[in-house]
Amino acid sequence: MPRVTFLNEKKSISVGLKTTILEAARRTGVVIESPCNGMGKCGKCTVKAGGSNDVLSCQTKVIGDIAVETRDYDAVNESMKILAEGNSFQYGHKPYVRKKLINGNGVQRTEVYGGKTLIGVEEGNTINDTYAVALDIGTTTIVAALIDLCSGEQADSESELNPQTAYAQDVLSRIHFASKDDGLQTLFSIFICCLNTMIDTIATRLEISKSNIYEIVFSGNTTMLHLATRTNPYSLGQYPYRPRISGGSFINARDLGVAISQFGLIYLPPVISAYVGADITSGILVSQLDEIKGTVLFIDIGTNGEMALAVNGKIAASSTAAGPAFEGMNISCGMRASRGAIEYFVIHEGRMEFNVIGGTEAAGICGSGLLDITGELVKAGVIAPNGRFVQPDDGSPYSDDLRKCMRDKDGKKAFFITSNVYLTQKDIRQIQLAKSAIRTGIEMLLAHFNLAAGDITRVEIAGSFGYHLREQSLFNIGLLPAEFAGKIYFTGNTSLSGAIAFLLNLDFMSKMRKLVQRIDTVELAKHENFDRVFVKYMSFCSGKGDKLTE
Repeated sequence: MPRVTFLNEKKSISVGLKTTILEAARRTGVVIESPCNGMGKCGKCTVKAGGSNDVLSCQTKVIGDIAVETRDYDAVNESMKILAEGNSFQYGHKPYVRKKLINGNGVQRTEVYGGKTLIGVEEGNTINDTYAVALDIGTTTIVAALIDLCSGEQADSESELNPQTAYAQDVLSRIHFASKDDGLQTLFSIFICCLNTMIDTIATRLEISKSNIYEIVFSGNTTMLHLATRTNPYSLGQYPYRPRISGGSFINARDLGVAISQFGLIYLPPVISAYVGADITSGILVSQLDEIKGTVLFIDIGTNGEMALAVNGKIAASSTAAGPAFEGMNISCGMRASRGAIEYFVIHEGRMEFNVIGGTEAAGICGSGLLDITGELVKAGVIAPNGRFVQPDDGSPYSDDLRKCMRDKDGKKAFFITSNVYLTQKDIRQIQLAKSAIRTGIEMLLAHFNLAAGDITRVEIAGSFGYHLREQSLFNIGLLPAEFAGKIYFTGNTSLSGAIAFLLNLDFMSKMRKLVQRIDTVELAKHENFDRVFVKYMSFCSGKGDKLTE
């Protein structure tokens, strides 16, 4: 049997003839990112095999002994821009986990309570060693914040690329992967391994014992909560799309193999629907949407665009599958927001100006850079409102410098930012699909309340990706209505800050459980105008206009 050796990881495995390199890697525990799950479509699983140029590991079959060099994912993790802060509000300090010191017969012991229930007893005085973890489980990234429950302060944080992205990029593909063979166990195991590693890293850095961590809040979308608790998400991908997890409940940490206190608990915030999850519940909590007077739109722009609209405290929520384009995936030169990615782009007096993460030579384009580039090219007339490149003839409206950037790539026109980084017509179409999905969701929520875009008084854009966006780019491509200008606030990682709020005040658990039951869920696909509206907003224009009627 041929043997595959992964040089970077110093691992090897014997496999059958015509086994793909990707299959061999997965059997060995070597991470090779494959967002399309080995379909050969995303082009992200390249490796160097046998000293050759880059090949797709999912399509390259083993016919003899071979040495493989993979990408340095540790370096990608270290340079990734992951946001670990989000807006919050003032609230009382009333944690769910608390301790009571007992003195008797000259012996001290510490009782640990979860709410009013005694969950464990420790020898000695551990009153001042009481910690918990707020966890934002994103589709792309995971952020853990260690909270000192005695002081209410955040002691430290750690962030990582969600290892599940190596197997499936977006929510729908993860549901599909987890529903087959041992897919669920695979995605669950790598998540728990990642979580334990993050907790261990923080505990070691602060020189605290993991046994003094008593609670974790899992804040993430509904699919992520299913995968994180080893619950098959199959029902989320089949009509009538019902979750098997409703949240608002606790799980014993030891049952999931999470290495914290032996009587540690994991809290799942209540979910709103199959595609509007606990991360939005957390966001609604810290944004206080149920208490604000006015008309407020809360939106998390990402692979799974979740949003909520509050009208004087009455809330409706929806979700739309924007796909992985905003994360730089399924884009020719797309990459994550890490070293080498173009993150900012503007055209000034006909010339391109851009910033690259790490100050190095550009290696690709991350999500924020992608929207900047597209928006600026639309504004400059390089991309027409219908998404087609405007050919650089004598009558074209753009400058000589930009005209020179339009060149052939594999027989088709592409716009080159550098000699190796470019945008193709196919890429633009992916951006159109993603941005129309988000915009259609906004329009449908407005229609639910019979409102127009101009009726919105405040727009809150949450999430790590949203935090790094330029407001003008969102208008340039028509992702947001022009009427939102001057009303936008970037609120950061509210999934994480909401998880912290759940840890520090137990009253929010019952409050949000009741509130979620009153939230209207707007299912976009059931709306009679959905197809028409989606096609309309494929166009790159801000689209001022009348309100959409039912």
